Amino acid sequence: MTDGAVAPVAGNRILHPQGWPRARGYANGVAAEGRIVVTGGVVGWRIDGSFPADFVGQARQTFENIAAILAEGGATPEHIVRLTWYVTDMDTYLADPKGLGDAYRSLFGRHFPAMAAVQVVRLVEAAAMIEIEATAIVPFEIKPIA
Repeated sequence: MTDGAVAPVAGNRILHPQGWPRARGYANGVAAEGRIVVTGGVVGWRIDGSFPADFVGQARQTFENIAAILAEGGATPEHIVRLTWYVTDMDTYLADPKGLGDAYRSLFGRHFPAMAAVQVVRLVEAAAMIEIEATAIVPFEIKPIA
């Protein structure tokens, strides 16, 4: 670990430039090698197409949906190297950091990839308050999907 990098997670190397303040809840960057698994924009709808009424509920369902998509590609949340969050209201996103953090850790644990959060006017699904794109890299030594 040189140049300020921190310990690797799932074969990845977290990039943290020397002298920078510690990232909290995200990584500044991730270096990884392997098979790429990506999601489209994932929203927090349930199998029946309904949405939880609150932001944290939608976020939790979004995390569950991402984990399900990754599993289809032979990946797990620990393989995520990047998340891009699109939210319709940044104040709502920031309003309950404990609840949002608990929801995140319940599915993804203490794995914090590179992340960005962007406020948008609206999402394609009108009831959605959050949409997340995920990129995972599965190390080559893990058996490929059939």
